[in-house]
Amino acid sequence: MDMPRDDTAAPLSDEALLVLYANGDPEAARLLTRRLAPRAFAHALRMLADRAEAEDVAQEALLRLWRIAPDWRQGEAQVTTWLYRVVGNLATDRLRAIRRRRAEPLDDAAEPASDQPAVVQVMIEVDRMAALQAALAELPDRQRQAVVLRHIEGLANPEIATIMAIGVEAVESLTARGKRALAALLAGRRKDLGYEDAE
Repeated sequence: MDMPRDDTAAPLSDEALLVLYANGDPEAARLLTRRLAPRAFAHALRMLADRAEAEDVAQEALLRLWRIAPDWRQGEAQVTTWLYRVVGNLATDRLRAIRRRRAEPLDDAAEPASDQPAVVQVMIEVDRMAALQAALAELPDRQRQAVVLRHIEGLANPEIATIMAIGVEAVESLTARGKRALAALLAGRRKDLGYEDAE
């Protein structure tokens, strides 16, 4: 089977690559992994706030994708929709297990500051991301997932509804409640996060 070696020369859809992989093409798996692994990891990291846990979840989600590849029915769902749903479910399960094991919240691991000229700005951005991640961790699981998919991943409400197996109205409600909760959680932190001028 002739498969283009360059993903940019003749890009195939995720679904086409999955079918090729199911038919024994290892190059399709390589291309699809290169395309999907960063998305799966980023989504898991935003939900879990722990790189090692996020790597495990992303790896497990991709393993599940390879296992279901022979039974994949083209046209029924997008591979990315399926992947976001599996990552979300795995991350939620892992969060519940972590909460059962310990009562305290997950610690945020701050990224080390770089040697770039604007060190203060980098530190402010790290603080802002840590504050956002901590606030996201306070949200109920479903609200967190909806907010992350909508406002960080940039997905549309109908796609989020498919991923979360709920209606579009429920997505809108979850994201609205999540945004209000985030605003309340971050309300007193404007000045220490470097937003002094925005009153």
